[in-house]
Amino acid sequence: MAPQESFQIQRRRMNESNNKTAIIGAGALGAVYGSLLFEMNPDCVYFVAGGKRYDRLKKDGVTVNGKRHAVEVVKPEEATPAELVIVAVKHHQLDEAIADMRKAVGPETVILSVMNGIDSEERIGAAFGMEKVLYGLSLGIDAVREGGAVSYKNLGRILFGERENKASTERVRRISAFFQRAGIAHEIPPDMVRSLWFKYMINVGVNQVSAVLGATYGALRESAEARELMDAAMREVIAVAMAKQVNLSEEDIGQWYQVLSTLSAEGKTSMLQDVEAGRKTEVEMLAGTVIELGERYGIPTPVNRKLFDDLKLIEISQQR
Repeated sequence: MAPQESFQIQRRRMNESNNKTAIIGAGALGAVYGSLLFEMNPDCVYFVAGGKRYDRLKKDGVTVNGKRHAVEVVKPEEATPAELVIVAVKHHQLDEAIADMRKAVGPETVILSVMNGIDSEERIGAAFGMEKVLYGLSLGIDAVREGGAVSYKNLGRILFGERENKASTERVRRISAFFQRAGIAHEIPPDMVRSLWFKYMINVGVNQVSAVLGATYGALRESAEARELMDAAMREVIAVAMAKQVNLSEEDIGQWYQVLSTLSAEGKTSMLQDVEAGRKTEVEMLAGTVIELGERYGIPTPVNRKLFDDLKLIEISQQR
């Protein structure tokens, strides 16, 4: 079969209602992407959720930018193999998500994580095989979740692909075409590991500093103190990345400020939203990992140590 013919067949398969996209996680990212896919074709997407999450999603659906979307929801034990599985959960929820998605993963399933961090692909690959996994991240979205409703002004874009994208593979082209039809902006970078570390560097800076200071994106732009703290935290990530031979540099901090300039002034990072809602944060994955890698490579990480301690104190105070 000719490559072009195969591509056309796979594009048709992606449109067939029995080849759906399963989304694991209905927080801000999951709700936004679920709503976009639902608007393209209500039959092409479903959430996998159990327990109270199932009951809530079954009853309320997801509300994005004021519009309710009755996206299908199925229990983990009732899921059927999907064409694409999008994983959009918090770092500490990944083990549960892997268990919940098992029946949604079939022989032809592609799995795409848009989680924060630098290790979700390997953890998912250990469970299902790396041959099923694409690397991915979401960049530049300013979604805010309040109660059961999500709002955003800037959708940002998904960066995804194989570990290296010297030439795009058939499955990458297929999913790219699918996202294009759904209005999901996306890019296919040449080096996804570097892209993951770039996003990780950003999160270490902006998520943690915003959560400690209680600052919106607008406040972060206006505060010299906040920017200095973000810069210092991100420089520790750059030092660790260089030790791991990942190509990050001071220029990447400048690239982050270009992203920050596009975000809604009233927007909030996911970690600040977690703090305000009294939810567990991803501090272990962010500062905790920087500290661990710093110890491994003999690199001082005092800024992330302070951010780690401050955020753990916030979590402890909320449990009282």
